Amino acid sequence: MQAVRHVVCALSGGVDSAVAALLLRRRGYQVTGVFMKNWDSLDEHGVCTADKDCEDAYRVCQILDIPFHQVSYIKEYWNDVFSDFLNEYEKGRTPNPDIVCNKHIKFSCFFHYAVDNLGADAIATGHYARTSLEDEEVFQQKHIKRPEGLFRNRFEVRNAVKLLQAADSFKDQTFFLSQVSQDALRRTIFPLGGLTKQFVKKIAAENRLHHVLQKKESMGMCFVGKRNFEHFLLQYLQPRPGHFISIEDNKVLGTHKGWFLYTLGQRANIGGLREPWYVVEKDGVKGNVFVAPRKDHPALYRDLLRTSRVHWITEEPPAALVRDKMMECHFRFRHQMALVCCVLQRGRVPGQREDRAAGAVRLHTPEEPAQRWGGHREPQ
Repeated sequence: MQAVRHVVCALSGGVDSAVAALLLRRRGYQVTGVFMKNWDSLDEHGVCTADKDCEDAYRVCQILDIPFHQVSYIKEYWNDVFSDFLNEYEKGRTPNPDIVCNKHIKFSCFFHYAVDNLGADAIATGHYARTSLEDEEVFQQKHIKRPEGLFRNRFEVRNAVKLLQAADSFKDQTFFLSQVSQDALRRTIFPLGGLTKQFVKKIAAENRLHHVLQKKESMGMCFVGKRNFEHFLLQYLQPRPGHFISIEDNKVLGTHKGWFLYTLGQRANIGGLREPWYVVEKDGVKGNVFVAPRKDHPALYRDLLRTSRVHWITEEPPAALVRDKMMECHFRFRHQMALVCCVLQRGRVPGQREDRAAGAVRLHTPEEPAQRWGGHREPQ
């Protein structure tokens, strides 16, 4: 007789992960719930939301009659996610901390804890996503020891697992999973991948999970929550006052507290001006932010961008790209942004390995003006 499969499910205290755990139980698996605490501070109203979320996750485990564990990755989150977040902003770029958090915390720290400490056959989360494996295929996956040394990055993964979009195209969260490792992906189950958010709420209502069903949709930065962005960032970075300057006539329109606070394409809130202005360019030396009127201003649009080191989910670049040095694909830089047709062309920075080369993305149609990270949705 086959032993009951053990699945460790990440619980956040929200409805999505709660229903994910419920569905795993219905499939007959031995399920363990784990809550991760990764941020150690109060919100702007003096409330520690992590404690409330932990209580809600524990209550889910009581209702489902499954074991509950709590782990802390505060140090790891600070070193691997938040420090990177601050460094990127200081350089004038806009990072997506949820992508980095999934890569380093949920699908690395939590993954190894579940497998090595709790003896999990697989892990699960409440993300709206799918993979190319059925549950039983996930359970058959074994850890593959990678060669050390020079050829480590060239190690071939046979029958690589694919990351697939969720059935609910509006809730699809594969964007946030775009840098998850092949090792973790091949041992992960996404119980909500074939469901809509509305149906997930219906399941929660029918199974005594009202306390998570009534919670607001989680917004803002992964594990930190929704904040006053400018105030929050200036707690960690020194203000660098400068001017808003019109891209059309170089007229000074107002002042700001730091050029790094703004994202290209973002609406700039300039005091005293009724009409909207949008960020076109930033001068990190002088501290000025150049803006343009109207959302459709030509200065806001680009048809070419360059990428840094590429993360391939299958760990190897597609054969067509290797053969032709370019390939047609689809592109998005923001969650829920419509996919745009583009051509990816391989390039290489001197000293960079061929298989991890940077690339140039040429869009077939103009991209949308960018928006900051505060406003995307990660699973509850």
